[in-house]
Amino acid sequence: MDELTDSTQQPTASDAANPEKRYYRIGEVAKLTGVKPHVLRYWESEFRWMAPAKSRTRQRMYRHRDIEVVRLLQRLLHEERFTIAGARRKLREMGIARALDKPQLDLGLDVDPLASLRRIREELKAIRQML
Repeated sequence: MDELTDSTQQPTASDAANPEKRYYRIGEVAKLTGVKPHVLRYWESEFRWMAPAKSRTRQRMYRHRDIEVVRLLQRLLHEERFTIAGARRKLREMGIARALDKPQLDLGLDVDPLASLRRIREELKAIRQML
């Protein structure tokens, strides 16, 4: 196969940073993010502002920013365990741009779980000494 860019090649994480590729179809976004297409469509119905542009043939065409939003929602819903309503409320409070800039939303959670465990252990020691 030719080494030139082939439209049948699977997208990689580096494709998401590729400024030459402007739009991704839903299947490509699913492979890039690990979020299934039916979930992306569901999120689109729950988060109306998330809806990607559509082509003349009505195919969803995701831009780089849309992929960032998908990853943000994935983090909120799967890693930080927000409900749909809770994620919607948090994003409304913070705004998308600010939420995209934060590696972890301000929930009182430490980025380093080991540091969090050390802190809890120290607090427990202090409580035990008070007893």
